[in-house]
Amino acid sequence: MNCKIHVYLLNEHFSQEHADAHYNGEESENNLKYEWEDEFAITSTVESIVEHEKASFPLQGQLPNGEEFSHDVLNMFLFEIKSSDAPVSYVGASASIVETHELIKDENGFTIKIFLKDFEPMSNPVPGIYVASKEFPQALVF
Repeated sequence: MNCKIHVYLLNEHFSQEHADAHYNGEESENNLKYEWEDEFAITSTVESIVEHEKASFPLQGQLPNGEEFSHDVLNMFLFEIKSSDAPVSYVGASASIVETHELIKDENGFTIKIFLKDFEPMSNPVPGIYVASKEFPQALVF
């Protein structure tokens, strides 16, 4: 089965009342529901997806000077995606910035939707992972 992932940043200024009154409940050019959307697809055969609350995510990489780093980001909401022909993948965000989420399974595969709160600054250090600035490892802030 395939898997599509949608991550939405909610627009805190969106007015459903305005949309209902003037645009049949739909968003408009000056009243957008989302500030942006990221969309991903897992092309390998997805076998299962497991939700993890209050999980830690190992953020690893290399600093510009070549030094390796590894820090656990705590309090994450993660979807663990297990595939038959690829390593385990994770998508998710700091629990403090997740407004809501959905995991849908149908005959076409899986769909993951994550809706992020707009009032908390965040970073996107790796594709599919969104970390609230207050929870980002301070050792990596320059």
